[in-house]
Amino acid sequence: MTTRTVPDASALPVAWWKSTRSAAQSDCVECGLLDGGAVAVRDSKNPAGPALVFGRTALAAMVGAVTRGAL
Repeated sequence: MTTRTVPDASALPVAWWKSTRSAAQSDCVECGLLDGGAVAVRDSKNPAGPALVFGRTALAAMVGAVTRGAL
């Protein structure tokens, strides 16, 4: 699996969490683990909006690109 979009993140069978670094801010993303090891990511302000679902390799590549400032 690479990356796919789910139109309604609230329909995914996951327990969502956000980073402890986001504190009380409302502008953060939430993550949820799916069966098979994929990770769903959604906007915390729009829980019924779309989610991106990443395979582990694709997620690691995206996080690495953000860390390097490439995105």
